[in-house]
Amino acid sequence: MPWPDDTLPATRMEAHFGDRVVRCFTDRPGSLIAMLTDAVDRNPDGDAVVCGDRRLSYRQLGEEVDRLAAGLVERGIRPGDRVALLLGNRVEFVTSLYAVARAGAIAVPLSVRERKPGLDYVLDDCGASLVIHEADLTDRLPDIAGLMRVAVPFEGMHSPAPPPPVPSVREEDTAVILYTSGTTGKPKGAMLTHLGICHSALHYETCMGLTARDRSVLAVPGSHVTGLIGMVAAMLRVAGALLILPAFKARDFLALASAERMTHTILVPAMYNLCLLQPDFAEFDLSAWRIGAFGGAPMPDATIAALARTVPGLTLMNAYGATETTSPATIMPIGHTPGRLDSVGRAVPCAEIRVMDAEGREVPAGETGELWIRGPMVVKGYWNKPEATAQGFTAGFWHSGDIGSVDADGYVRVFDRLKDMINRGGYKIFSAEVENVLSHFPGVREVAVVGYPCPVLGERVHAFIAAEAEIDTAALKAFCAERLSDYKVPEGFTIEPGTLPRNPNGKVIKRTLRERLANGVDCRSA
Repeated sequence: MPWPDDTLPATRMEAHFGDRVVRCFTDRPGSLIAMLTDAVDRNPDGDAVVCGDRRLSYRQLGEEVDRLAAGLVERGIRPGDRVALLLGNRVEFVTSLYAVARAGAIAVPLSVRERKPGLDYVLDDCGASLVIHEADLTDRLPDIAGLMRVAVPFEGMHSPAPPPPVPSVREEDTAVILYTSGTTGKPKGAMLTHLGICHSALHYETCMGLTARDRSVLAVPGSHVTGLIGMVAAMLRVAGALLILPAFKARDFLALASAERMTHTILVPAMYNLCLLQPDFAEFDLSAWRIGAFGGAPMPDATIAALARTVPGLTLMNAYGATETTSPATIMPIGHTPGRLDSVGRAVPCAEIRVMDAEGREVPAGETGELWIRGPMVVKGYWNKPEATAQGFTAGFWHSGDIGSVDADGYVRVFDRLKDMINRGGYKIFSAEVENVLSHFPGVREVAVVGYPCPVLGERVHAFIAAEAEIDTAALKAFCAERLSDYKVPEGFTIEPGTLPRNPNGKVIKRTLRERLANGVDCRSA
């Protein structure tokens, strides 16, 4: 087992999903609702969910979930039905999520930023029987006449009827369908099981030392895997407090963190940078903040150094995962970040990570290849897409599409997406390495490096930079030349104010940047 702490809970090998044999925690909850029942029993009067003026204890959360589950059953929802949630970061998202599980149905969280065509595709693909939505998003919904779907504003969901009997749920049953961001082709519905959600929550609890005393700010979308699992499910597992921020604004985040004595959160690196840029950052009391996890993109060394100076009690922990791994596949052990800034940590206790070459053969420790990931938290496949499932999984290992390595001590490094690696005249360039160097240049707020077509070399290197002020591109190029091999130095720069384009998960949409270059925009040298 790769995790270094010998005080971990007991594990054993188990057979799941037919032909998979994976390491599992021996003592674990059997479902999402089992975790809720346990949290209500252990911490009935403690804060469960806080958002604005609303504050629910765990006892109140359990009662609210029962009323909502009764409303679902009254509307004909049965075990296995899909119930879509078009709800933003708010108390209702959390209560609806648990109510769907309480009714034995499958939740399908949707991004409130999605438009009508995307919603229509997802609702049709999963065969949703019901859509619970915010009242002011009614016009966003596609036409449902003739389809087996009903849209109900959240306010109409409660029922005075007694709660339904607790459904019989198997660990391998699908609890949630999360649609991938669809950077290539149509989104696919990843089937998150009760087994996977419970194991991921246990991984966060174990690796981060979470307890009922923890108070986590949900600042990323709850409808995506990091927020759903890393904070909503993780806080439920330990009966801690979930502090909901409806939309991320750096000042609002800092105010909530200070007022509610936040101890834990997971952010993308750009969010940390935006917080540090607040002129009155030092005036916020962040003394309770002990765990700051990050993922989705490399954390610039400069940001890590700035946080170490300004929030000395904060432990930064890199984490790496995906929708298909039900959030974390790796977590950096507490205290191990210094000296390993280029690593995303070690495989979580029940995960296996193999580095494979293009022929499907494992490479030696330290060498580079595609990361394949297996464990009880890996999804069982894609909803209604057996061909995509067959292509993306081998003997329970999910093919991540990420290029990385695992060293002899078990530390994982992720260099790039397969599709984002730049090939310049036969030389392979990892964009993250170039981005990390550029992040240290004064005035650089965000950076994304992409390749653009070249008839001679195949691809050339271009950097998009969001900056606080005008930057001399010749100085940028010279800065890189002192720190990178000559073929890795960007030949073109686009400097602009504002922020880089990101998806709801906070990841830079490099496809958009490449399209700009392919259309002849921004292709200029320093």
